[in-house]
Amino acid sequence: MTAPALDTPVVVVGAGPVGLMLAGELRLGGAEVTVLEQRPAPTTESRASTLHARTMDILHQRGLLTELGDPPRGGPGHFGGMRLDLSGPSPHSGQWKVPQARTEALLARWATGLGARILRGHRLVGLTQTGDHVRADVVADGVHRTVRARYLIGCDGETSTVRELGGFAFPGHDATKELLRADVADVTVPDRRFERHPGGLAIASRGPGGITRVMVHRYGTPAAPRTTDPTFEEVTAAWKHVTGEDLTHGRPLWLNAFGNACRQADRYRNGRILLAGDAAHHQMPVGGQALNLGLHDAVNLGWKLAAHLGGTAGDGLLDSYHDERHPVGARILGNITAQALLLLGGPEVEPLRAVFGELLALPEARTHLAAMISGLDHAYPPGPGHHPLVGTPVRHHALRTTTEATDTFAPLQAGRGLLVDLSGDPALATCAAPWADGRVRVLRASVPPGTAPPAFTAALVRPDGHLAWADGTPDSLAAALRRWFGPPHVSPRATGR
Repeated sequence: MTAPALDTPVVVVGAGPVGLMLAGELRLGGAEVTVLEQRPAPTTESRASTLHARTMDILHQRGLLTELGDPPRGGPGHFGGMRLDLSGPSPHSGQWKVPQARTEALLARWATGLGARILRGHRLVGLTQTGDHVRADVVADGVHRTVRARYLIGCDGETSTVRELGGFAFPGHDATKELLRADVADVTVPDRRFERHPGGLAIASRGPGGITRVMVHRYGTPAAPRTTDPTFEEVTAAWKHVTGEDLTHGRPLWLNAFGNACRQADRYRNGRILLAGDAAHHQMPVGGQALNLGLHDAVNLGWKLAAHLGGTAGDGLLDSYHDERHPVGARILGNITAQALLLLGGPEVEPLRAVFGELLALPEARTHLAAMISGLDHAYPPGPGHHPLVGTPVRHHALRTTTEATDTFAPLQAGRGLLVDLSGDPALATCAAPWADGRVRVLRASVPPGTAPPAFTAALVRPDGHLAWADGTPDSLAAALRRWFGPPHVSPRATGR
């Protein structure tokens, strides 16, 4: 049986956190989007549960923190199981514990509230792209359907069907070591933070509702070839071997295994097909970086693709997605590989851990690693002659206009560009006026007494919160506006918003 074809400007495959974040970002930019998800219902599992400072800043910038509430802090961070203070230049520094099911629910409400469409129970089985569209063949309840789109983005995880059908190379290596993981009810074991025992590594943390998450690795045990999750018997046997404790009376709620595999797509864009999140990079989810990295991919891509569809940007802006995010992904995969060596190595890595422990005691080393893991140092190449802040995420600063108190985050809620002018130079507002047609907001403000000022007197902020220009001439501002927001006085084509 075949259902009628569906036409939509953008298809996102995968309704996990990354796909839902991307759908919301596209809608903020005015692009119609349909999300295809093969699962019939949202996940109820905690899965990835750590949000870092840069991600919390982004949620703040989108006005989503109020609904998220006050999630518990995740305690101190770590690098390869070694304690690491994650404090940094963010009002949300540290790490925050939010079950993935809650993150997905939040982002789904936000995206659908903006007009995104989510079709569950739709499995992708075929993919073809031509000069002007992508055709996705899907199956839902035994019914075949064709979905036509101008662009399709794979946010469908580490075993991505989009990546496979879209012709993306995925170089790297498979897992050689693994951690077994389970959420278990009805057990009482001591909390363990990266405890190294003679036989292996043990981690345990009791969470809300009395559920205990355990993770265990037996030193020297290779990763098993898996097509399904591990059994509870595997987890309890490994836990008994490492800690001597018996978990067999517990009730397993979720079982999982993850290893030190490391792969990255050679390109994030192949014509009209793009990748984001774990579909673009497969890494050991140590320290929570995998989820956060994927969410940052989505925020980088969403406004660019929407602007391209709206007619204010050409292929160059869309190509900058790969140019900016691929190096960030490679750098994060590098630090995760280093952490896997420190974390899963046996007695042979103890000398390395001792030396690394001395380095972590140095303030500069701690600050460097904390910023990397938190996403606060993910800067994009600014180009020659630019202010050193260009390419970095905008920091949170209190501001005041003639009528209200505000800050550098709140105006980004609309997903538009922002010119923050603390200089009072009328030439800057005049320069930006041709782009103040819904693409860029001009915010003339001052710094409230007693608060720390930004490290700029004027800055252009992209919709994703990264600085595109700072403290230059009106001519250089105009060049940055053209680069990131298209020609002046262009009315975007209707995109269905």
